[in-house]
Amino acid sequence: MLRERHQSPLDWESLYNQYRTLLLKGIVPFWLSRGIDWEYGGVLTCMAEDGAPISGDKFIWSQARSIWTFSAIHNRIERNPLLLDVAANSVRFLLAHCRDDKGRWVYHTTREGDILEGAISIYSDCFVVYGLTEYCRAVPDASLRALACSTLDQIQVRIESPDFSDTAPYKLPPGRRAHAIPMILTEITNELAQLTADPVLESRLDGYVSQIMDRFVRPERRLLLEYLSDRYEELPPPDGTIVVPGHAIECMWFVLHAARRRNSRQLIRRAADQLRWHLDAGWDKEYGGLFLSIDAEGREPSQPHWDKKLWWPHTEALYALLLAYEMTGEEWCLEWYRRVHEWAFSHFSMGEVGEWRQRLDRKGQPIADVVALPVKDPFHLPRAAILILQALVRMGYSS
Repeated sequence: MLRERHQSPLDWESLYNQYRTLLLKGIVPFWLSRGIDWEYGGVLTCMAEDGAPISGDKFIWSQARSIWTFSAIHNRIERNPLLLDVAANSVRFLLAHCRDDKGRWVYHTTREGDILEGAISIYSDCFVVYGLTEYCRAVPDASLRALACSTLDQIQVRIESPDFSDTAPYKLPPGRRAHAIPMILTEITNELAQLTADPVLESRLDGYVSQIMDRFVRPERRLLLEYLSDRYEELPPPDGTIVVPGHAIECMWFVLHAARRRNSRQLIRRAADQLRWHLDAGWDKEYGGLFLSIDAEGREPSQPHWDKKLWWPHTEALYALLLAYEMTGEEWCLEWYRRVHEWAFSHFSMGEVGEWRQRLDRKGQPIADVVALPVKDPFHLPRAAILILQALVRMGYSS
């Protein structure tokens, strides 16, 4: 849906140039100069905010995410054989070192590729599917496409096991379902289905979207709960009332992607409503920024670091809001976009470095605490920039 430039007070061309500069003049040089391991393969992500190395350890979802990022820049923004070489470098590392004897993708290796932690996180497998799918758009490799498909099949088998708990860095307790699983499966299945035109994947995609919107979304609460029982029933607090606004926001743009392919106005409407609800609920009205987690019933959240302000919920919100505006034309999307943009760019940006810092305290001051993993990923920020640039082009707002 294209809009006349005079209909919105945003300076769209400046916004396009800002994101393109951030991506190609900031993020890409940062990672090319600090993060590519040409010696052993893959990327080096255990680093301080400014890129100073902390260790050579490699978390596999970071390796797989890097494949998506550098492939997507090449595919979607600017053809660059060097970036495709970077992606291929991570593909080679994964294939050489990162599967166990059952074909599952491991969690954590040394720099050289010796396994430190095995297949304890289904998210490693999910991001491998995501990365290989995007890589195969640039390099139509039938064996890699088949590997992405077989990995997704194996993911489906594993998550249906009654004793499934492989969700590191946070192990899934018995008798629970985690929103994060159908969430990520929605986006990676949607992407792989577009690549393969497989009707089985289309059916699975509808199932994942239904799990999210008809189970984890609780309309009476106007919130999406992170955990339910294995029967999709609400759990008692505190775990049963955990809400992660950034996850809900990210998930809703995944759903919007699926809704756009389905041309479902009803699903677009529902996802846009959820996006708005979680911005309203998750925004810190005292200091600004999005909380990492909140409690659905207003208690102090039980999750560690709940009041921290992390970069990734804000990057997800920036893209989600522009996508929702593109698909609905509603002004609240732009009002929220301005608020998130101003706060995020004024607090996370490290202009002299070219990348963003990732962790702030509640007041917006930089901290060094490790939250989830001790990594700085080439993923959430560049992905948001890539997808925002694509959205601006679709809306006719590129320079």
